[in-house]
Amino acid sequence: MYRFYCRPAPSSIDSRPSIPKRPAARAIAAVRWTLSLRGYLKLLAMLQAAFLVAYGVVAGTAGAPSKPREEIRAIPPAPRSQPAPRPITKLDVQQLMAGNNLLNLKNSVLDIRQGNACYTVQTSIDPNLQNSLLQRLDLKNSRTIGIVIMDARDGRVLAMVGHDKTDPSRNPCLESRFPAASVFKIITAAAAVETCDLDPGSMLNYSGGKYTLTKSQIQAKSQKNANRISLKDSFAQSINPVFGKLGAHALGREVIESYAEAFGFNREIDFELPTRPSRIELSNDAFGLAEVASGYNRTTRISPLHGALMAAALVNQGRLIDPTIVDWIAAEDGRTIYQSQAVFQKQAIDPETSRVLCELMQATVRSGTASREFQKHGDARIFSRLDIGGKTGHISDGTPDTRFDWFVGYAREDQGPGRIVFSVAVAHDEHIGTTASAYAALAIKEYFRSRVVGVAPTGRRPPRS
Repeated sequence: MYRFYCRPAPSSIDSRPSIPKRPAARAIAAVRWTLSLRGYLKLLAMLQAAFLVAYGVVAGTAGAPSKPREEIRAIPPAPRSQPAPRPITKLDVQQLMAGNNLLNLKNSVLDIRQGNACYTVQTSIDPNLQNSLLQRLDLKNSRTIGIVIMDARDGRVLAMVGHDKTDPSRNPCLESRFPAASVFKIITAAAAVETCDLDPGSMLNYSGGKYTLTKSQIQAKSQKNANRISLKDSFAQSINPVFGKLGAHALGREVIESYAEAFGFNREIDFELPTRPSRIELSNDAFGLAEVASGYNRTTRISPLHGALMAAALVNQGRLIDPTIVDWIAAEDGRTIYQSQAVFQKQAIDPETSRVLCELMQATVRSGTASREFQKHGDARIFSRLDIGGKTGHISDGTPDTRFDWFVGYAREDQGPGRIVFSVAVAHDEHIGTTASAYAALAIKEYFRSRVVGVAPTGRRPPRS
């Protein structure tokens, strides 16, 4: 507050000196002007402070320095939410898997890139089973090996192991370049049971050697000194003349062809990987039909994958199942875009016929052409609780260099849900190495050993949908 000091007034008015009025008015005006200037300056300071506060708010109350205009423009916009990946079909999966034959995988999971996208593929391969077979491959004595192990309940391929000495990039498990040999007796036996009303104990005649096939051996009229044998034993011992006569005289071309096609010949297999159809060629010639029916020819050709499907049909009461090797596929964001399902086809044979065929195949393992190998490589602790059946096949390529060796069959628990089918084809070199039956016994032992100790193989669960 401003204070003003004045002289004391005189004792009487008359004694006061006279003060001119104009100077006094000017003094008062000066004082008033001084007060107004100081107030103006004070107001100006307040306005200046308010301006600084407002500027600070605009520039950023947090005290962060303002960014140049160029930096503000460089900030990218917030990303938009991406739509969920669309589900894909089995045909899409086939295109995605093109160029990946999945042979000899050591891990069940793999990443596949297509364009700018990357996908995680969970296969059905059981790494323990797969690696145990890989470690036992006889590469020295084999030109070609194809091994397929499949879960009969849902068609999931648990192992796909192979070797091709001439071209390691090929997958022999999917190629129909192996002569079917006596594996075709499975189809002939099924047709005979259903169309000729045969059963395992039905007695049949044959002459000559067990493993030869000549025109004289397939004569409709049996010779006086002909051998008699049951259907079960002739299947277990793989006797060519018995099945040759059935094909030439009891079945005929149309029946053989219809049953072959019912088991999947001459058509594509619906699989995630490219395959070649199994082929059968038939003529009206009696001896030609006998050759096909007994497997004593080199023109009927199948793949190991198809062999496993034939065995699965017998275990599944006569119904074929589509194979699958992809459990699920996930996109980059982790969402599942494909998940396989078990798909059964129409009946190939009646359920009762499939039961009869399983009985014939059991005889092959217990007392027939595969019994020696299973006694040698089997594990009594595991095999004693299993029902095992199969069919062998042997044929050369017409030269001394290559001999084809087959074993197709199944193994299932007497008390339990476990059931697998297997198909093994080996093209031996000059010396016979590990046989197809031995590979099958190894696979059975490895798969069911893990179930004995309570570690049943399972696939990874799919991510979120």
